[in-house]
This record gives sequence, structure tokens and C-alpha cells, in this order.
Amino acid sequence: MELRQLRYLIEVAQRQHVTEAADNLNVAQSAVSYQITKLEEELGVKLLERVGRNIKITQIGNIFLQYAISALKTLEEGKEKVEEYLNPMGGTLTIGYPSSLSIYWLPNLISAYKEVAPNVNFHLRHGSYAYLIDAVKNGEIDLAFLGPVPMKEPDLEAKILFMENIVALLPAHHPLADRKSLYLSDLRTDPFVLFPNGYVLRKIAVDACHEAGFEPNIASEGEDMDALKGLVSAGIGVSLLPESTFYDSIPRFTVKVPIETPKAMRTVGVIIPKHRDIAPSEKNFYQFLIQYFSRLEQYKL
Repeated sequence: MELRQLRYLIEVAQRQHVTEAADNLNVAQSAVSYQITKLEEELGVKLLERVGRNIKITQIGNIFLQYAISALKTLEEGKEKVEEYLNPMGGTLTIGYPSSLSIYWLPNLISAYKEVAPNVNFHLRHGSYAYLIDAVKNGEIDLAFLGPVPMKEPDLEAKILFMENIVALLPAHHPLADRKSLYLSDLRTDPFVLFPNGYVLRKIAVDACHEAGFEPNIASEGEDMDALKGLVSAGIGVSLLPESTFYDSIPRFTVKVPIETPKAMRTVGVIIPKHRDIAPSEKNFYQFLIQYFSRLEQYKL
């Protein structure tokens, strides 16, 4: 079995025409037909069949096709990893991130790293907290940013980069909108708009309310940061969100107010696999992150 045979099979199956497949592959039609015939002889089954003027994949052929596509994809990823080892300041980094870090920190980090490694490309993958943890474990993504940082995952190396406050976002007409800070218990009678069950930022918000001595009245839910901010803008309720999500701007018709007590905070950091070797390009970026935030802390001091 040869790689070109798999490529020829995939091309013909997708185009359903041998001549078009051969033209796209820049090889003779006879070469495509011959190699697929050899593949069929080796497997002992018919992979393709003629239906009218077109070529269709057989039932067993379609099963084999999925494995062929997966195999070539895996080999291509392996080739990319080799290239990364040969050129650690190049290649492609697949980075996972939650929506709460997409507005400010992620763009700034990528921009800063591109200054020292302009040939590195980034493939960004947005996902939920649980998805990002699993994706790093199984190698689907190289590393991921998370907040809070999961410090007790045995298969992950986790590094806290910084800590940030959780603040209250209030409608502009709220009675406490002109306060410089508030006690979280001041909001005990307010309707809350939070992420749905299963989202880590909902748990942080609810736990903070419990610490303040009340159960939040969750009137509405939103599955992304913009949706929650929009609900607050519309006067539907109040919310508790990470301070970094307001670094660029505060939504219209809302007010951000710091929480005096209890202090609600979250850790923010990066996770990489603990039991799987990572490429030099990934190690370089990981070390850059640590140095980048270390310099920020020194600057604050």
C-alpha cells in the first residue's frame, strides 16, 4: 500500500470522476486507475464502482476512505511536527482559549510573540473549560489558556500567569451604579445573568454569592461573554465577570463596580501535557509566556 494510492482514492471519491481527479493531481488518468486497481487487489475488495458517467465509492470503500483520510491527516501533522523541530521559531501553534480571554489578553500575547518569532503561525481553537483540558491531554491542541487554572490534573502541567478580580457589572440605572465599590451582599435582591450550569465562571459567581451569605436569583443565562453583557445592558439583571473582559471597553448602558467583600478572584494561566513531549516551538512559546507575565509583575512592583 502506497501513500499515492490513498491520495488517488481520496481525490476520485471526492470528485466522483477519474479524469477530473487526474487533472487535479497532475498525473495521467491511466496512472490513477492503475494505482487504485492495485490498491483494490491488495485489499481484496472493490472500492469504487461506475454509476452512469460517474464513479461512486462502494459501501466498504467508504469505510476504508475514512481511515485513509485520517491516516494522511496524521502523517501531515507528523510532518509539521518534524518541521517545527527543525525550525523552532517557525511552524504552527494550536492554541486553545475560553471566550473570557479572547478580547484582551490573547490578541496582545500573540502580537508580542510575533515580534520575536515572526514566522510562527497560530491556529486558535475556542472551547469550553472541559473541552480545552481534554484537548490538551489528547494532543488535539498544543496548549491552552484557562481561568481558573486546573492545578490538580495529573496529566497536565499547569502554570498560573496572573490573578484577576471578579467585578460586578450593573445596568447604568441601577441604584448602586454610582458607587466606587460595593459589598456583594448589596446585590442579594437583584436578578443575576450568568453562564449556564457547567460553565466555570458561573460556579465562581455562585460560590462568591454563597460566601456573601445568599443564593443568587438567576433570571437569565447566556453562553458567551457578549450575550451576558448585552443582557445587563438591557437591564435584565446584574452579572459577575472577570475584570480583564472590560480592559478595552465597558458596554453601553452599564457600569463596572469593584467588589469590596468578599473578594472574588480567579487564577489565569496555561496548561501543557505532562506526559507527552512538546515540540521546541511550543516550549519556546511556553517560556515566553512565563517571562512575559513575570516582567508585567515586576513592572507593577
